[in-house]
Amino acid sequence: MSAENEGLTHCKIILVFAITMDLIGITILLVGVFVTLEIKGQDFGDLLVYSGVLLVLTSMIAWVMWYSGNIEGLSITKDLGTKHSAVDRLAHTLSLRIRGSRHAK
Repeated sequence: MSAENEGLTHCKIILVFAITMDLIGITILLVGVFVTLEIKGQDFGDLLVYSGVLLVLTSMIAWVMWYSGNIEGLSITKDLGTKHSAVDRLAHTLSLRIRGSRHAK
């Protein structure tokens, strides 16, 4: 896969989760608003509205996680002309290992 087409390849599971929660949440919300659901004299529309809003809020958290997982980050400090600290080297090595295992699949 070329570097230009890697935009949506990170965090696919979270992307699918966010889209699914959006679709289910909006559907439940709209059913709660527009359909009158009475069982034994009790209206359950409010329950569906609140449940739909809760699912949409859950999807917002998933969207933030997906977006954060797709941020490529800054260039390494070597490119910027500064010296590497031990923490920078450790973070860079760990990042390369994680990125390598992700691309090896």
